[in-house]
Amino acid sequence: MLVMEFLVILACLLVGTRFGGMGLGLISGIGLFVLSFGFGLQPGKPPVDVILTILAVISCASVLQTAGGLNVMMQFAERLLRRHPQYVTILAPLTTWTLTVLCGTGHVVYTMFPIIYDIALKKGIRPERPMAVASVASQMGICASPVSVAVVSMVSIFAASHGVGQSIGIIQLLSVAMPASLAGVLMAALWSLRRGKDLDKDEEFQAKLKDPEQKEYIYGGSETLLDKVFPKEAYWATWIFFSAILVVVALGAIPELRPAFGAPGKMKPMSMNLVIQMLMLIAGAVILMACKVNTREIANGAVFKAGMTAIISVFGVAWMSDTFFESHFTLLKNALAGVVATQPWMYAIVLFLVSKLVNSQGAALAAIAPMGISLGVDPKIMVAFFSAAYGYFVLPTYPSDLACIGFDRSGTTRIGKFIINHSFIIPGLIGVGTGCAVGYVLSQILL
Repeated sequence: MLVMEFLVILACLLVGTRFGGMGLGLISGIGLFVLSFGFGLQPGKPPVDVILTILAVISCASVLQTAGGLNVMMQFAERLLRRHPQYVTILAPLTTWTLTVLCGTGHVVYTMFPIIYDIALKKGIRPERPMAVASVASQMGICASPVSVAVVSMVSIFAASHGVGQSIGIIQLLSVAMPASLAGVLMAALWSLRRGKDLDKDEEFQAKLKDPEQKEYIYGGSETLLDKVFPKEAYWATWIFFSAILVVVALGAIPELRPAFGAPGKMKPMSMNLVIQMLMLIAGAVILMACKVNTREIANGAVFKAGMTAIISVFGVAWMSDTFFESHFTLLKNALAGVVATQPWMYAIVLFLVSKLVNSQGAALAAIAPMGISLGVDPKIMVAFFSAAYGYFVLPTYPSDLACIGFDRSGTTRIGKFIINHSFIIPGLIGVGTGCAVGYVLSQILL
């Protein structure tokens, strides 16, 4: 029965990938129905905290984009990429990683995809090389962002661990996670430099160019922000957004700044999830009121549409996966407890696999990190293998990966015939593997 239930989940994921992020979320509803009505599993809980945090960040980022603030950041990023187009395979993932670190969500990457594609194609570089690793880098940046759900969740879990790991705050965590994540991105980018055939030697690509309509589709629609002149309100919006991020970092680093709630003697600071949600809403509101934002255009922006698609995708997939995982949690926990206790490095494998099941780094950490603490895993090991929370690239079902495939009009970034042989699998494995290795070394030195 366990195998059959897992096959239902796998079938929904395989079918869902054919219909994009929206289809993935909706088709997961079919799997959820089959698991509950067919196999009698109690429905799990949708990742409400993750969804609300994404919603708050997307709301702010959408207002920021409408005000022109996101374009200001993208213009700086594009200027760097176009100044050195021959290094786009290295610079593109570094750019998307940095944007995620600053914004706390990988969903800001969508605006960069058409720019990266245009630069690569005009330079004669196979678009798959910079685009696939840029998508992976945008997600790896979550482990290095002080405002990401994954980081604040991990800090909160350590803080509530009753002595175990309480000395590890956001500064200690990022001192290991940030350089480890960056090292993983660099190694994945270096590998990507020579991946796939050059465009002039790619028979499939050259065959497409023989069709005038296909050639126009591939090379048309050049995207650039360099010729744009933005009003002063766009720069105001950018600084308002960055100010909100700085406040989030301060409140995360100094819990005493947050209001505490609870019974006398058991007072706990406000959850960082709520802090992020509040500050993102506040930043969006200030930008809305101070920067002459056309409210009717907010819902038409690419970030808003992509973000809503991501929420539906995460909602359906994570709910379906959680139904399976929670129904068999005791069985899985008992099976893994002995292994994790005797072989702590297995914590990374378990975290990696669960991340794929729930399609969220924050949700995976929320499920596995408390179990690791209860099983006696050294907090230094948990910090060392923080990068392993990014495992959902294994199947090409995440919205940013699907968007990346859609933006590559050359067709070089793709899902393979066997699903698993897609453009993101090797950069993802290199990035996560390097991140864990570097994280282990740094945790032994710094913690």
